[in-house]
Amino acid sequence: MMNNAVSVRGLRVKRGTNEVFAGLDLEIPRGQITGLLGPSGCGKTTLIRSIVGVQKVAGGTVTVLDQPAGSRALRDRVAYDTQSASVYADLTIHQNLRYFARLIGAPLADIDRVLDQVGLSDRRHQTVESLSGGQENRVSLAIAMLGSPELIVLDEPTVGLDPVLRGELWTVFRALADAGATMLVSSHVMDEALRCDRLVLLRAGRIIADTTPDRLLADTGTTDPDAAFLALIERDEASADHPQTRREAREGGES
Repeated sequence: MMNNAVSVRGLRVKRGTNEVFAGLDLEIPRGQITGLLGPSGCGKTTLIRSIVGVQKVAGGTVTVLDQPAGSRALRDRVAYDTQSASVYADLTIHQNLRYFARLIGAPLADIDRVLDQVGLSDRRHQTVESLSGGQENRVSLAIAMLGSPELIVLDEPTVGLDPVLRGELWTVFRALADAGATMLVSSHVMDEALRCDRLVLLRAGRIIADTTPDRLLADTGTTDPDAAFLALIERDEASADHPQTRREAREGGES
């Protein structure tokens, strides 16, 4: 565990009668940007919720920074930016940040730093309800960056943002990782894969690739991540259609 920020073993999650994960295993190394990629509905948010300790699980273990996921000891060590902005609409940007900084014990000086990093310094006195959806998401991201979290978990942080701002935020993510933070960033935008150190590609609740950007392109013989992911899907479907694979899946379900 010393080299891993997160260790997932045999994770099982059910939503009603639907089994999202049926024994998922995953390790996330410290001090890197791990991209969690895949189409909508593949299980990205469920996995993230399991890692931050807010998802009810049916089995398996999730260990985060050598503690069980969701432990009280992780409150100021793990930051989580949800897919929907978690902010107070009737407060200003600065008031939101000041409130959350005090809540987690972060220095108030951090407010200026994170506002600058997400490009909202000139809007600090605007109420959140007056912002665009993309700006609101950036406020939520700034809150997650307060303090010095060891693990920063971001669920679709660049959704709704223009390419220039997306590029700027990825520069921030890289700086945070270079300073020692572990970044777990989910996305369904495949070109963001090339900005990560490591890639975990999900499909229908299964990991179909655990690789690096260079190995992903080399392994699939493609030149862009969209084509690479489509190639992996085709490979996965071909494997699922193989008679031996179907027999093993049937025997596994009978055991």
